[in-house]
Amino acid sequence: MKLKLGLPKGSLQEATLELFRRAGYEITVNPRSYFPVIDDDEIECMLIRAQEMARYVEDGILDVGLTGKDWILENGADVVEVADLIYAKQTFGKVRWVLAVPEKSPFRSVKDLEGKIIATELVKVTERFLAEKGVSAKVEFSWGATEVKPPVLADAIVEVTETGSSLRANGLRIMETLLESNTKLISNRAAWSDPWKREKAETMVMLLKGAIEAAGKVGLMLNVRREDLERVLAVLPALKRPTISNLSDPDWVAVNTVIEEKTVREIIPRLKAAKAQGIVEYPLNKIVV
Repeated sequence: MKLKLGLPKGSLQEATLELFRRAGYEITVNPRSYFPVIDDDEIECMLIRAQEMARYVEDGILDVGLTGKDWILENGADVVEVADLIYAKQTFGKVRWVLAVPEKSPFRSVKDLEGKIIATELVKVTERFLAEKGVSAKVEFSWGATEVKPPVLADAIVEVTETGSSLRANGLRIMETLLESNTKLISNRAAWSDPWKREKAETMVMLLKGAIEAAGKVGLMLNVRREDLERVLAVLPALKRPTISNLSDPDWVAVNTVIEEKTVREIIPRLKAAKAQGIVEYPLNKIVV
């Protein structure tokens, strides 16, 4: 038996493959093939655009797949949302679909777009948003380069953004956020009812979440005299509590903890000043909580 796994092709592809690598799965992609090779004989992979993933999972062509909440809503897919995997193309955060207009545009609210043209790839979600606001506007599907369409080809756009920098670079101003989205692992209902496939998917989720949890963190090991332990512990921010182990010398203990990588350069000198010795920093691939 195999678990048929859909991986997102396109902007999320590299971030997804890197996440799987840190979770312990080596996936090799042949640029001429849509079927990557994974070092797990019980998994079959297929590259599918995130926009289409929910439909193929719902129909049972794939057992599980990674796609955004946005595309689940856009397709109206009846799938099991197994887990949130909070990572994106550039950051380990969420993305936003926003309504944007040219900076110099007279439009100040969605009500001002009555009878206007809005370009987007997220057509159905945008249409529902406008209906909720009581606004009638023409929503056109955009095949790409949506940011350059206003004001000549459209009056406004609905586009996805992580930081807003691309919109600002194209002279656009955000008026409203339609929804926040993040990557999810989804399953069709038949696969989720299969005990073997469900267990396989849940194990994968545990490892992927562990890799996300470890992002930006490092481990620290150090030795300290018992008489200096309280001063050392006062320096350490911890994931929960540091692990303290006895050493062969009863006057000394070993301390092991996890900290944010960006704080290391400040904390190590303070640990040294608190009389810690043998300080070792090491990388983390996964933190399973």
